[in-house]
Amino acid sequence: MPLLPWPSLLVLGGATFAMVSAEMLPTAVLTPMSTDLGVSTARGGALVAVWAATVVVTTFPLARLTRRHERRAVIAAALLALGASAVLTALAPGYDVALVSRVLGAAACGLLWSAVNAHVADLVDERLLARAVAVVLGGATLGMVLGAPVASLVARVASWRVAFGLLAGATVVAAVLVRAVVQGTAGAAGSRAGGADDDSAAPAALDAPAAGAGRGLRTVVAVSALVGLVLVGHFAAYTFITRLVAPTADALPGGVSGLLLLFGGTSALAVVLVGRFGDRRLHAALVGAGVAVGLALASLLVVGAHPVVTVLLVAAWGLASGALPPLAQPTILRVAGPAHRATAGTVIPVVFNLGIAVGAAAGSALVAGAGPDAVPVPAAAVAIVASLGLVRVLRPAPRRSASVTRARGAASVPAACPG
Repeated sequence: MPLLPWPSLLVLGGATFAMVSAEMLPTAVLTPMSTDLGVSTARGGALVAVWAATVVVTTFPLARLTRRHERRAVIAAALLALGASAVLTALAPGYDVALVSRVLGAAACGLLWSAVNAHVADLVDERLLARAVAVVLGGATLGMVLGAPVASLVARVASWRVAFGLLAGATVVAAVLVRAVVQGTAGAAGSRAGGADDDSAAPAALDAPAAGAGRGLRTVVAVSALVGLVLVGHFAAYTFITRLVAPTADALPGGVSGLLLLFGGTSALAVVLVGRFGDRRLHAALVGAGVAVGLALASLLVVGAHPVVTVLLVAAWGLASGALPPLAQPTILRVAGPAHRATAGTVIPVVFNLGIAVGAAAGSALVAGAGPDAVPVPAAAVAIVASLGLVRVLRPAPRRSASVTRARGAASVPAACPG
């Protein structure tokens, strides 16, 4: 069994920590930041929404624009751009400058996710893909669990501007480590065949033609869309988690904050479990995680029955939703295959951010019309139906025999093993 390139994966995990911390930082320092910039809290919160929208719009064009460059150079440059965005935000004299800086940071972040996803897939043997992705996403999880609380503490002790300054410093360190530690690859925009690092190596095209390429791309799109729908259901409810758990939160140690910490902790545990066991039955595990998210959402109907029930449901929800990204990413990268890995790596951040944006908007519409209790059932239905759709899409299909296809031209013969 091949070994994981731990130094490279840990450094890339540090890059994802910086990315998620940058995305969530305005949420952690929302009140002092909005007050200092002279805008309402609602307008300050729009900086997070603008971030997600920018990632969706810019990721594909930037990935195509940089596809001929060596990936480590792209990752390092994007980290420096993210750091420049943080510096600009820290020095912003007003809201408009902060908004422009967030757009710059979001564009860099979308490109980062695209390049990191594809590079991780090229670094490891396919049998270890789920484990490698889980290691890298461990940094993102820490960014969610620790980045926001630390930033909030820094804002209280010093200033929200200092928090953005520290983020800028972290991104510069991450960029230097990427260039010094992360291995090159023989894949697209990687290194020479044979494993030696070579920044001048000619990259493969973003989507080089390959046998069965059409079906591969259709499967990537289908799996990504269905995972996105599961995320829509999840974020429709998670956006209002504080209101959903409020009825019994006061009876628990730490109240709502304690429940949010529990959610983050079980999400982190899920990433660890996927890293340990996810490669064994990757497709089945992804479907199971999606169904578990749906069941957890449906169970929110009884979240106010008793404090113990609330704790169990929040823990289960965090575990299920935390497992979804580290299972979805290697699944999408695996069905893409080497020929379409760059495209698949670009699809992932777009789909995830669309899931966040659409889910939050749909949840807001439901809450505005009928209150938070109207969210669990439709959110659960979307997640479960999408998960069942994954069963069909990921069903093994017969492969064509390449040798017979070459001999007969357009003819094809089913392979002995399922695809």
